[in-house]
Amino acid sequence: MKHTLSILLQNEAGALVRVAGLFSARGYNIDSLTVAATEDPAVSQLTLVMHGADASVDQLIKQTRKLVDVIEVNHPAADEMR
Repeated sequence: MKHTLSILLQNEAGALVRVAGLFSARGYNIDSLTVAATEDPAVSQLTLVMHGADASVDQLIKQTRKLVDVIEVNHPAADEMR
């Protein structure tokens, strides 16, 4: 199933590499990745599209939230199902 994640992260050197490395280390391919500035110059908005089973994606979201540079992770499709 296709999943779209919206991630707010600190605009620090290496933050994007740490997020992408987490996905790579767990064997997930990122289908699409977009990073944009926000109104706060210290925060970036990352939108990521990937494929995976619902249960494994939920676990990956929990692990992403534990990264130091990550402020917030939203998964709109999961929010709609709840």
